[in-house]
Amino acid sequence: MRMVDVIHKKRNGQTLTDEEIQFFVQGYTKGEIPDYQASAFMMAIYFQGMTPQETAVLTKAMVDSGETIDLSGIKGHKVDKHSTGGVGDKVTFIVGPLVASAGVPVAKMSGRGLGHTGGTLDKLEAIAGLQIEMSKEQFIDNVNKHKLAVAGQTGNLAPADKKLYALRDVTATVEAIPLIAGSIMSKKLASGADSIVLDVKTGSGAFMKTLEDSEALAKEMVAIGNNLGRRTVAIISDMNQPLGFEVGNANEIKEAAAILQGENVEDLRTLSLEIASHMTVLAGAFSDYKEARDALEANLENGKAFEVFRQFVIAQGGDVGMIDDPAKLPQAAFHIEVESEQEGFVAEIDAESIGIAAMYLGAGRATKDDQINHAVGITLKKKIGDFVQKGEVLVTLHADNATPKDSIEKVKQAYRFSNEKVERPTLIHKVIRD
Repeated sequence: MRMVDVIHKKRNGQTLTDEEIQFFVQGYTKGEIPDYQASAFMMAIYFQGMTPQETAVLTKAMVDSGETIDLSGIKGHKVDKHSTGGVGDKVTFIVGPLVASAGVPVAKMSGRGLGHTGGTLDKLEAIAGLQIEMSKEQFIDNVNKHKLAVAGQTGNLAPADKKLYALRDVTATVEAIPLIAGSIMSKKLASGADSIVLDVKTGSGAFMKTLEDSEALAKEMVAIGNNLGRRTVAIISDMNQPLGFEVGNANEIKEAAAILQGENVEDLRTLSLEIASHMTVLAGAFSDYKEARDALEANLENGKAFEVFRQFVIAQGGDVGMIDDPAKLPQAAFHIEVESEQEGFVAEIDAESIGIAAMYLGAGRATKDDQINHAVGITLKKKIGDFVQKGEVLVTLHADNATPKDSIEKVKQAYRFSNEKVERPTLIHKVIRD
């Protein structure tokens, strides 16, 4: 078999055989197929697309290119969730304890962030002493005891994806939906969960800016999961403004803990319950969505989910006093209020600009080698639909210097106003099961 023939076939819009796709993934991973042929192949996919079967085979081949996590030592039906990324997205810290409070095991492998804020692991490390590196045996034991553990991803999950992603980034093929779907799902499938719920963001702060593109990606990923024997559900949720009111690391942990203690930050609470309800239904803990939702809402109110979070922090070596009293979490030296320069209803908040403002403060990484500052971040005081007087505070910047000019400018640019009343955006656009 020759790679040039595979490229030619896909360039002409023909369907590839399983063997041809596997030949490409194996050959490229081993270094037998050069970058220039892989680039040509991915560009052919960008223009011609792939069938659901082709995409499933591509994903499975990427899974098989490296290690897979064996979670058979964990009792029960294991569920995982994945978000395509957003600003202020601290849902994992609420959903994990919620699902575990229903007796469903959550064994989560997560990564670090590159961009506007830290990733799941970076945010957890705002809690002093919390360990995200542990042996496989300890990880499994923690899940069996507490129904929840979060650890760093192994270095050899889906190595084909790592090579392909690096190449896509420099060949203008990042946006190819089969390649995005395969990239995300190969890591999820290699991580060993029995079922998966995907939170696919759409809007200004999301990777997919339009609802049409977000829906196409969601359908592709659900098809991959179901084709490969993992029950998969996708929720398309709004990211036209930050989720919740906190953006950063320590302050996102603080907001998540507040939700688990019964506080009602409407969008954050609603989305967390939506995701957790679907996860517990997939695991068989409840017969339908309404039963799941009612039970999980009760576990927010009665403190059961918060206690799971506390035990998770203790089990992984974290200072639980920081959860009981969030004032003990890392604190920035300065708190700068950014005031509105006009009156009106908030019509738009460019979530990406808010995220970049947080990165300028040190909440995220511009390069892999940058150090995260857990204390800095942004607290939103006004969101879409709110009326604002001139001189009223839009956001508070938590910074380690008194005049973070770049962040102040970026925040001001993020807000757009209207003289007419503005409706709050739809939070959950669609749920896709097949």
